Amino acid sequence: MRDRDDHDPIDDILSEIERVMNEMMGDDVHIDRGASAGFGSDLHVDVYEDEAQLRIVADLPGVEKDAIDLKCDGEVLTVAAASDRRDYEERIRLPARVDEHSASATYNNGVLEVTFDRADDSADIDL
Repeated sequence: MRDRDDHDPIDDILSEIERVMNEMMGDDVHIDRGASAGFGSDLHVDVYEDEAQLRIVADLPGVEKDAIDLKCDGEVLTVAAASDRRDYEERIRLPARVDEHSASATYNNGVLEVTFDRADDSADIDL
């Protein structure tokens, strides 16, 4: 049995195929599954990215809204949830820095959606 932190090269291949398909289709949305979902996880997570925002969509079947705990430090979103059948704890490395205070989240029919504004670039320092 593989350790959760092991790297599965199949995830890299699938991510690359998806990236190429998005490029061919001309999509402005970036989907990054392999890096975000955590290898060996059965929690399905998609990360969509545009110039202004990041949107994370995760499937949490059988979980009650009150049993979900979200935390973000601007670079990693942690999703902790529990149902009668299992517990989830996923650390999702975001592809860009976000303003964690701008977060909004919805949960409907087992689908969690969290949206963040991108963080401003580094501040200019006057001399």
